[in-house]
Amino acid sequence: MQYVGFTLRNNLFVAPMAGVTDRPFRMLCKRMGAGLAVSEMVTSNSLLYGSAKTRRRADHAGEPGPIAVQIAGADPAMLAEAARYNAERGAQIIDINMGCPAKKICNVMAGSALMQDEALVARILDAVVCSVPDTPVTLKIRTGWNRSNKNAVAIARIAEDCGVRALAIHGRTRADQYMGEAEYDSIAEVVRQVGIPVIANGDIHSPEKARYVLDHTGADGLMIGRAAQGRPWIFREIEHFLSTGEHLPAPPVSEIHQICRVHLADIHAFYGVETGVKIARKHIGWYTRGLAGSSAFRRAMNQLGDPDAQGAAIDEFFGRLAEAGGSFDRAMNETTETLRELAA
Repeated sequence: MQYVGFTLRNNLFVAPMAGVTDRPFRMLCKRMGAGLAVSEMVTSNSLLYGSAKTRRRADHAGEPGPIAVQIAGADPAMLAEAARYNAERGAQIIDINMGCPAKKICNVMAGSALMQDEALVARILDAVVCSVPDTPVTLKIRTGWNRSNKNAVAIARIAEDCGVRALAIHGRTRADQYMGEAEYDSIAEVVRQVGIPVIANGDIHSPEKARYVLDHTGADGLMIGRAAQGRPWIFREIEHFLSTGEHLPAPPVSEIHQICRVHLADIHAFYGVETGVKIARKHIGWYTRGLAGSSAFRRAMNQLGDPDAQGAAIDEFFGRLAEAGGSFDRAMNETTETLRELAA
């Protein structure tokens, strides 16, 4: 896929998710078939550039390009400064967050709250695009502020006029948060109204749903977020299905064990022992959810305080699954069938 001047493996994108899409997760998803992974939000507040948390969010060392960094804020000048700061440090694509529905973001008129003020949106986009003339700028939005005020088309037109090169749209309003089901009619209308690439996002959790969303919206690509948590191989599953119309077999327990172990090692190395152990817990929970004995396993896992203990517990858990004769594969297949039914 050709995207804002770069050649990507495919049209499947990893959604930027706060606390999730760190460098280990982005690199894992790319290995598993994602064409592009966008970083979690980096604040536009220059006072925070020096914090360890912000430095980690902007750390792309060793990551295959193109490097896409998402910035968030409400002040045009500060966002322009943040864009320059990240471009000077290797960002090849600057993405602006106008889609986050979190209260702490919207309460300072950032994220999806910005969609209420189209004039401010225009000032922000113009300032950022002008600040990094050699770096493509993209935008992430929702369908609107609430269901009575859906203005994705208006925002998309503003973005195109300001020189934004591509747009990702989550099929919910800010008021919807992540409740209910995503709708794709609004995304389809944006596709009809603008000439820049549009990436559809929201509730894409199976190969069939991916096919449906592409066909329904006419979007240029798909952005996948929560469905990849604990299931990063969803990208290769969708890639294969879109290319062939056939399903890949569920990954064997031995491969999932290896993926989990490598991911945990990357997390521990990236964050250090204390923080790494805490970050790893949620990923372990996602890898094991829905499997026999996983609730008790997670409770015990949350009491472990060092990487070696976490690794040993993972080895034991997946070892028991392997001894049970492929129960992991059966669970994965049952989950996949459920998702197919929901997508039908």
